[in-house]
Amino acid sequence: MYFIEDKAVVNEKRVTGIGGFFFKSKNSTELVAWYAKYLGLKTDDYGSTFWWKDGKGNDCSTHWSPFAEDTNYFAPSEKQFMQNFRVDNLENLLLQLKEEGVTIVGEMESYDYGKFGWILDPEGNKIELWEPIDYIFK
Repeated sequence: MYFIEDKAVVNEKRVTGIGGFFFKSKNSTELVAWYAKYLGLKTDDYGSTFWWKDGKGNDCSTHWSPFAEDTNYFAPSEKQFMQNFRVDNLENLLLQLKEEGVTIVGEMESYDYGKFGWILDPEGNKIELWEPIDYIFK
């Protein structure tokens, strides 16, 4: 247990799995089609979603997504990829990470399919943290 703003917080599991692999592509539309044709990925405009069950039997998803080569979504990182990790309690995790000196990028965002937050690792790689609502994708 530790304290944030005089409130006791129980140490929670931080990352629960890989939420996705995102990378820049010269032509994401053609690349998605290639992966569908030659590797059999079930694709949509954003890439492919892989479904699996966690240790409790819950439906979970991991996303594979090529982005446009000129995307700003990975900024401030200049890398060609971005990792996305699944987390259980994004709001608390971001508070913990901030207190521990980790660089937080932007503000947490909420959508029908989950919450998102971003951090930088020591090498400047942007990492997306996702508290998913998996059933929305089915």
